[in-house]
Amino acid sequence: MGPTWPALLRVAGLIGGVPAAALLLLLATGADPAAVGVGLLATVLAALILARAWLGTLAGLEADLRAAAEGRVVPPHEPLLPAAARVAESAARLTRSLAAREAELSRLRRADAAIIEALPDPLLVLAEDRRVLRANAAARRFFGTSPGEGPEGRTADTAAFLRHPRIAGAVDRALAQGTPQSAEAVLPVPVARDLSTQVIPLDPPLADGGRLLVVLADRTQARAAERMRADFVANASHELRTPLASIIGFVETLRGPAAGDAEASTRFLAIIADQADRMRRLIEDLLGLSRIEMTEHQAPQGEARLDALARDEAAAMAPILATRNVTLQMELAPATAVPADPGQLAQVLRNLLENAVRHGREGGTVQLSVRTLAAPEGGLAPGVLLRVADDGPGIAREHIPRLTERFYRVDAGRARNAGGTGLGLAIVKHIVAHHRGQLLIDSTVGQGTVMRVWLPGR
Repeated sequence: MGPTWPALLRVAGLIGGVPAAALLLLLATGADPAAVGVGLLATVLAALILARAWLGTLAGLEADLRAAAEGRVVPPHEPLLPAAARVAESAARLTRSLAAREAELSRLRRADAAIIEALPDPLLVLAEDRRVLRANAAARRFFGTSPGEGPEGRTADTAAFLRHPRIAGAVDRALAQGTPQSAEAVLPVPVARDLSTQVIPLDPPLADGGRLLVVLADRTQARAAERMRADFVANASHELRTPLASIIGFVETLRGPAAGDAEASTRFLAIIADQADRMRRLIEDLLGLSRIEMTEHQAPQGEARLDALARDEAAAMAPILATRNVTLQMELAPATAVPADPGQLAQVLRNLLENAVRHGREGGTVQLSVRTLAAPEGGLAPGVLLRVADDGPGIAREHIPRLTERFYRVDAGRARNAGGTGLGLAIVKHIVAHHRGQLLIDSTVGQGTVMRVWLPGR
């Protein structure tokens, strides 16, 4: 857009005002009017031309500077006034320099964002009102959200985390004192997580208003490993003592009084083999339980056809069913658990079926069913439901809350004679918790026991 007439006339008056006044003065002193008129006309025209060129040059310089401020690059062009060429070249250099700096800043911002996104620990950026402005990939995974759901993650999860008394206290102190704060907290749901949190104030604030950097370190696995090492030593030393003492005693007998007695050797070796097998199963269950507890706080990945797993485990149970003369009734509808670990859910089925067969009535019936819940039912949300029921002696109500404890037995002698390790339901409980499911136990003395497992799925 060219210069406006008022601006053009003002600048032309500044340029041609003095020569025009001199010509008018000459006319007043008796100079030739024709010559003065020609001079005055030439002065006005020259002033208008020079004013237009000057205003056009200034407008071009203004456009170049505005482009530089906006980060745009303007193609080089010749100014209307040659004297302004150096100024135009300086403006062009400034434009290129600012554009290069902006490009470098953009590259650094992208690099910083990539570094933060790749950090293995969850990281949140909070505004002064404690609103979540940004979250890296680890934080989105931790709070159970995907990148498409927004930087703040699931509102309920992040709000619950920030409302925790210790976390909220650390945030308040960081804002009030302007110094980094730390807090240790345990989040109980959906499974217990042991967190170490650092709250770092940002001064000056970030461009988007970020005032606090919250860095989470999930210590759940490390703390669980410490507890499991202590539990393993305590439990293993207690539970292995009896079979180990039996093996040592029978070996000493075979070396001493029963040396050369073929009948006693055969009988004692069978007992030693049974006790060794019991120790093997106990160690395997302890190690399996430790592995499950190590990853219990992390949701599984994948999916599992629960009805197909039930058929496979039922077929594998055929020898035990035949030994106990137990009839297995199955009612399996297509059902898929998601997310799920098929190997772990197969172990749940195996442990529940073994419990029902070994501790149920000899010659009795065990029912195995799998179905989907399309709508809420009995306090359970939509998902898939696994049910194992027996018609055995049942369990007294006071024992039910403790059935999933390690090595807890309602009848210790009967459980050992049945070949159990006392860890089956503890393993089931931790696998179900790992899958964010529920384990429900109902039992009536004299009528039998019903084990139900609800899992998210379809």
